[in-house]
Amino acid sequence: MKQRQKTKLKKLEQKLTENKTFQFPENPTEFCTKNLNFKPTEYQQKLIQQFQKNQFIAARWCRQSGKSQTISALLLHYALTHPNTHIGIVGPSWRQTKLIIRKINTLLKKLPKGTHKKPQKTTVNLTNGSTITAYPNNPETIRGPTLNIVYADEFNFVPNDQELYDAILFTLSTTNGKFICTSTPWHTNSVFHKIFTEETYKDYAKTHVTWKEALEPKGPLKKHILQKIKHQLEGDPWRWKREMEAEWAENENAWLPQSLITTCIDHTLEYQSFNKTAKGNFHAGLDLGKHRDHSVLAIIKKENETLKLTHLHQFPLKTPYATVIGYVKTICDRWQTIHTVLTDMTGVGEYVTEDMKNAGINQTQGIKFTQET
Repeated sequence: MKQRQKTKLKKLEQKLTENKTFQFPENPTEFCTKNLNFKPTEYQQKLIQQFQKNQFIAARWCRQSGKSQTISALLLHYALTHPNTHIGIVGPSWRQTKLIIRKINTLLKKLPKGTHKKPQKTTVNLTNGSTITAYPNNPETIRGPTLNIVYADEFNFVPNDQELYDAILFTLSTTNGKFICTSTPWHTNSVFHKIFTEETYKDYAKTHVTWKEALEPKGPLKKHILQKIKHQLEGDPWRWKREMEAEWAENENAWLPQSLITTCIDHTLEYQSFNKTAKGNFHAGLDLGKHRDHSVLAIIKKENETLKLTHLHQFPLKTPYATVIGYVKTICDRWQTIHTVLTDMTGVGEYVTEDMKNAGINQTQGIKFTQET
């Protein structure tokens, strides 16, 4: 057979495959069990039922509870069983939303060939005409396309949540579509908090899942993982309450409120890697620790009157100061435009500051981060 005939035959086979009608269970739980090889937990099944019966759904779940797995399966099932459906995913950043696409692409491998086209980083294209697309955190972007479903991931962490929410409602009004949002709690000055606390949002179907419901054998949270999380957060009870009990809690001793931190998040900001050169006007701060606290290097980029955190590195406990100095020296030499390096002179910091200057980090300046009493 000639090459031209082989190519023509291959295209014909591909076309026949794309035109083939695949049958999937109408029940998403059955789809998860039979096609994706995972059995949803009781609280995951409750979310699935809410999604089927309601237009607006909100899930306040703890970490490690299977949010991404459940949502990815739900969106994929809906797209497979509703031809020519268009689903949008938004979140705190475009990178965050693309993680959901990556999860869905993993699930595609368990489906019959011919159900989907070549996987992409930002869009899932099914052969029945349905699409699932990750969008940047931009109200204008989400306002344009015709969407049947919008999913907001980690909605409590979206800095411009009210503006984005208004754009989502405008988009869905043309299709009478569904909106589903999930998040662990962060701050109370947010749409996500209002959904769970204000009467205005009473039409939402809601679920609240803590570590107790998510713990094995009832859920996917492993006991040894829970112990590690407990150990890591034992000095931060507020974070434990937010991330594992899925309750709103703000550290009373915190200098900056969480709502202010959220508004400072720039979803377009790209992290500057240690291994690559960077251009701009940079300044660094080095907080020294060793046995009880970590040494941490933070680098900000100054653009006009705006300061942007572009690099942050936490050194493991017991990292020798010589290693810390070497890291700072390397990144200063590589980037060339780190104009100042402020070091903590508390405790042994004075000696480390001198060592840094002797190592050729001439822009080093010692200051006292900790006030003496």
